[in-house]
Amino acid sequence: MKNTWNEEVFKNIKNDVDARVYSSRLLGKDKSLVLHGGGNTSVKAIEKNLFGEDEEILYVKGSGWDLETIEVEGYAPVKLEHLKRLVELPSLPDPEMVNELVTHMKRASAPTPSVEAILHAIIPYKYVDHTHADAVVTITNTPNGEEKIHQLYGEQVIVVPYVMPGFDLARVCAEQLRDNLTENTTGMVLLNHGIFSFGNSAKQSYDRMIELVQKAEDYLQQQSAWELEVKSVPVSNNLGMEIAGLRKQLSEIAGHPMVVSRFADSETMSFVSRADLGVIANQGPATPDHVIRTKRLPMVGRDLDSYVSEYQNYFTENEPLAKERKTILDSAPRVILDPELGMCTAGRSIKDANIVADIYKHTIRTIQRAELLGGYRALPAKDIFDVEYWDLEQAKLSKAGSSPIFSGEVALVTGAASGIGKACVDSLLARGAAVVGLDINPEIETIYKRADYLGVVCDVTSEDGLRDALEQTANTFGGLDMLVLNAGMFPGGCNVADLKMDDWRKVMTVNLDASFALMSIAHPYLCLAPNGGRVVVIGSKNVPAPGPGAAAYSASKAALNQLARVAALEWGEDNIRINSVHPNAVFDTGIWTEEVLASRAKHYGLTVDEYKTNNILKIEVTSHDVAELVSEMCGPLFAKTTASQVPVDGGNDRVI
Repeated sequence: MKNTWNEEVFKNIKNDVDARVYSSRLLGKDKSLVLHGGGNTSVKAIEKNLFGEDEEILYVKGSGWDLETIEVEGYAPVKLEHLKRLVELPSLPDPEMVNELVTHMKRASAPTPSVEAILHAIIPYKYVDHTHADAVVTITNTPNGEEKIHQLYGEQVIVVPYVMPGFDLARVCAEQLRDNLTENTTGMVLLNHGIFSFGNSAKQSYDRMIELVQKAEDYLQQQSAWELEVKSVPVSNNLGMEIAGLRKQLSEIAGHPMVVSRFADSETMSFVSRADLGVIANQGPATPDHVIRTKRLPMVGRDLDSYVSEYQNYFTENEPLAKERKTILDSAPRVILDPELGMCTAGRSIKDANIVADIYKHTIRTIQRAELLGGYRALPAKDIFDVEYWDLEQAKLSKAGSSPIFSGEVALVTGAASGIGKACVDSLLARGAAVVGLDINPEIETIYKRADYLGVVCDVTSEDGLRDALEQTANTFGGLDMLVLNAGMFPGGCNVADLKMDDWRKVMTVNLDASFALMSIAHPYLCLAPNGGRVVVIGSKNVPAPGPGAAAYSASKAALNQLARVAALEWGEDNIRINSVHPNAVFDTGIWTEEVLASRAKHYGLTVDEYKTNNILKIEVTSHDVAELVSEMCGPLFAKTTASQVPVDGGNDRVI
């Protein structure tokens, strides 16, 4: 556990809240302490109100903010005196508690205060830090965990039995603080939940957190329960279709498309190869704070029907009168553990799936360390259920806004490094899809630095390269829903009599053969698309109205269009629709070099500017215009359309 406090940086911080932000970010950067919005911190300050009176304010982390990146605006300022009075009430339902927190904030635009705001308020120190430190949670999730914590810390911490976060926890902690707080107390351990530290300065509270967690890590090392053996386990490849099939099942159960990511690193494969995997993985999550993301239990193996049946039984046994809640929380697992696949995580977006993966990787370490310490023991199922179907979490889900149109779906675009292809990537990403971009240009890998994009260097004329690209797509995102066939080449103008066979074949190979190969390889994946597969072919005005000097290009695009029509006839029964767009005069693309543009303009006796707007509407057509139509063709507006050919050319008199 490394203390990263930097006094040179801190000396420039001028006020209490900025100090709170600084130390909170230090905590948030350490993933063994805080994961994806978990944990919370606070500071108590005295400020003038409108009447010039001093007023105590609790600045506590607001909902939706992550400690690693939190700003001053991420703290909710709540009137401290009111919070202290609330804890004196005999009872207070959590929804009413949240209402009290929100209605007693100093700034109406602030985020909703943490549900642990009252708990922070009653701790008699200026700064309070709360994390879900792996080492501490590991110790508490073992037989006699409470006894171990007492022996480890003595009077240094107050130990609180597990109570679900909210008003009841604040009440229990108030009693414990009243009865057990001494001058030697620097923190508080909430069993199966996490650890608090507190102090009169940001540094003191931070230092105490690091010290307390380091003590837990040292204890685990002394007990030979820290370093984990990682076995060398062979990794199976070419499982793309199995992953895509699993994704389809998960999506059907969830009621919407899901992205699925596969993890087969050494640590994960070593864990899933354990003989006792089915026992230790089914104990429950390391802390209830993770249950909303990861669900109650992972699925061990691939028997999804059994998992769903067990989940539904668990639901009805715990609260048989709340069946309507299943419309909010589905019974599809978010973590799949399999000796061959490794770990697969699912989510409505790749961000969600990756968060689940991060959390469960820490859970894997917690489980294995706890096993070395005497056995992993999570909370009883009823406690996990109460968190999963907590009123406050249900309210969050019901208030969540609608997802982007392509959430949970995966698109692949060829020729994606520039021009129309790159514009299609932009458009699909903007609509919520995870996107794979293929291009022979190595820059395809780094055009975007975001989790929902995968750039793959690929020569589309290589069938092996295309198969590898589809395998990467399935391993990264779970499958394929949308395929945009854009890669192509436009040679310089050449009359038929002068066209060389090698040049003809090269154009046919890139524009036609490569698309045929990819359609064939992608077909099994598209058959498993949860909402049905979609293919969009980037054709050309030259299909209905070829021009002189472009024989190879026109013929290749016409053949590709005919291929799409035949595929539409054959693939309709697979719920795959195929449509074509026919752009013309889109000059912000790679094939329109200055040389080619000047040559074509000269051929028609026009200037370059005249050539660019040589259409009925006298407007220039851009890659963005084409890409927007491509995305719409993949969306609900074209849900009942296949084998269509739509021009995007500003109106061409020869086509009309």
